[in-house]
Amino acid sequence: MDHYEVIIYWSNEDQIFVAEVPELPGCSAHGESRSAALASVDEAIHLWLDTAREFGRPVPEPKGARLMFA
Repeated sequence: MDHYEVIIYWSNEDQIFVAEVPELPGCSAHGESRSAALASVDEAIHLWLDTAREFGRPVPEPKGARLMFA
């Protein structure tokens, strides 16, 4: 599994948890709980990587496996 940094925070505006992957531009997801947001962003990471590879775009190496909650 790829180990990219994931930042999860609560959005007051949307009333939902948002999960972002800073190393993969535009890669984010959301969920009603932290665990739901994390599960969704895990799928988004795989889709981001598959799409980048399909189009021959560079895929950044993960800097580490760190999970941050804000």
